[in-house]
Parts: sequence; structure tokens; C-alpha cells
Amino acid sequence: MDQNIVLHLIQIIIILTMLFFIALIIKTAHKRKVNLFESFGAGAVIGFITDLGDTLGIGSFATTTGLFKILHFTKDDAKLPGTLNAVHAIPVMFEALLFITTVKIEITTLIPMTMAAILGAYVGPNLTKKWNVQLIRIALGIALVIAAAIIIYRIFFLPVIVASNGAHGLHGWLLPLGVIFNFIIGNLMTIGLGNYAPELIFFTLIGVNPTIAFPVMMLDAAMIMSISGRQFIKMDRVQWRGFAGIIIGGVIGVFVAVKIVKQLPLNILNWLIILIAVLTAFSLFKQYIKEH
Repeated sequence: MDQNIVLHLIQIIIILTMLFFIALIIKTAHKRKVNLFESFGAGAVIGFITDLGDTLGIGSFATTTGLFKILHFTKDDAKLPGTLNAVHAIPVMFEALLFITTVKIEITTLIPMTMAAILGAYVGPNLTKKWNVQLIRIALGIALVIAAAIIIYRIFFLPVIVASNGAHGLHGWLLPLGVIFNFIIGNLMTIGLGNYAPELIFFTLIGVNPTIAFPVMMLDAAMIMSISGRQFIKMDRVQWRGFAGIIIGGVIGVFVAVKIVKQLPLNILNWLIILIAVLTAFSLFKQYIKEH
């Protein structure tokens, strides 16, 4: 089947999922008599900032949580995980839609890696229930710091490798490696670890243009969040204040950020990935220390 036809089919699936999700939000809000447009302005600012950062690979959960705390936006912390998944699901689906459209990637890479992440997230709750989450956090943090150091070394001493091979997908043994890697990432997502920094680092270290990581990691996140967000909404584990504002502001932030990513020179993108890796590692170390 022609690659463009498959990509269009994926885009149609994303659009239909978005419409279904919007219908679910409206139906649930009507049933529970909640005002989706409460605190719309503040929500729009939160959505724009956090989803702009999310599209750049920084992630949105930590920044949203921080802004919620600063603005005293949430009354029940128990609903925070559900709120984060539900309110950012549509912006992340929009990210996937735009990146599939604007970034050239081979479907032989996109589909297997996405399916591996979804499978990992599906079996993750059973596989990871006995894992030591704290040990995994500290190990992943150390791995990200080491990876960032390797990229810095390459930038200064091996610039030819950093320049990437110009491929738009993974070939040979790199493809099964990528599939296995994404299956592991899908597992890690079920214990609260993000997929952006590890996937950006993975593509950078194997010498492939890291720009192609964006459609992969966004589609992973979009599919997983659409499922988890739906469950959280049905279980009434979300906070509705600012909901519409965050979604609309988030979509605008995504649109702006995609334009930025598309025009970023490769050397700037490599430094952005290093920054994301270090910030993610710092966040993991902070969580480890806090819970000890």
C-alpha cells in the first residue's frame, strides 16, 4: 500500500478519535452539569505554555502541575493524574496530526514503533507491578545524563556523526532495536515515566535525524493518552475547571511550536535535546529524593 495512503488513514483515525473525545467531554460535562468554560482565560494561558513546551519535547505534565500549584487551580490532588491525561489528550493528538503531516517519516518505522509502545503500555500494568519504580527512576536519570554527555562529546569531537545520515526511518538491525526500545518505553509510561526524552535521545544516539522522533513519540503519546484520558473521564477522576481553555490554548501552542521545530537547525535541535535530557534527569532525581 502507498505510504501516503497509510499516512492519510492514520490522520483520519486521529481526527475521528479527537471528535469522539470531544463528544465524550461534552456529553460528560452536560451529564454532570459542569461548566467547561470556567476560568477559560487562565486555562488558555496554561494550555498554551504547557503544550507549546510539550511539542518541543519538554513535556506538559510537570509544567501543568507547577502552574496548577502556583495558581491554586486544583482542589483535589487525587484527580491530578486523570486531569493531566484528559486535558492534554486533544492537544497531543493535534501534535501527532501535525507532525505526521509536516515531518517526513517512513511508515515502516512509524507504525511498528507506535504499535510496540501501545503494546508495552497495554501489558505494562502487569509486567511492572513488581518493579522498583524508584530504582528505575534513578537508573533512567543517570542514563539520560550519560546520553546527554555523549551527544555533547559528539558535537565537539565527532561532528560528522551528529550531522545524521539524512534517513527518514530506521533500517536493518536498527528497526527491531527501535521496536524493542519503544516496547520498553510503553511499559515505563505505565509507571509515570515520560517517553519524549528517551525517544529523542535514542534517535540522536543512533545517528538518525532526531526530527523524525517527533511523529513517533507524539503518535505514541496520543494513542495512549486517548485511551487513558477516556477512562479517567468516565471514572470522574478529572477536574473540570479551565478544561476548555487548556484544550484550546494547548492546540494554539502546539501549532506555534510545530512551526518552530520544523525550522530548527539540526545543531540547535541537538542542544534542545540535551537540555530536555538534563531537565528530565533532574526531575527524576528530584522525585527520587523527595520520596526518600
